[in-house]
Amino acid sequence: MTEPPTPPNVLPGELVDALDACSAEQLRAVATYADELAAYRAEEAVEVAEDADTDDRPENVPAKASITVKEINDNRYYYWQWRDGDHIRSAYKGPVNPDE
Repeated sequence: MTEPPTPPNVLPGELVDALDACSAEQLRAVATYADELAAYRAEEAVEVAEDADTDDRPENVPAKASITVKEINDNRYYYWQWRDGDHIRSAYKGPVNPDE
């Protein structure tokens, strides 16, 4: 590789800077940790979605929709999500923590 890879746009600049300062060994450790954390978050989201009440499905949300959890600005929200042809559609359901 003659040029360093381009970081994804979704990563905050400070994270990119921190990763740029890491050694190859540290980056491999970060990659392992990131994979494990992503798997944990995905499993956690499934567990939370399974616990969510599905009886309040709006009329515009099809029966095949599932509940997912999205984190936005350090807050977690339920969304209905389903496939519509080649598109993934979402509809807001509410906060994971009703006190938010």
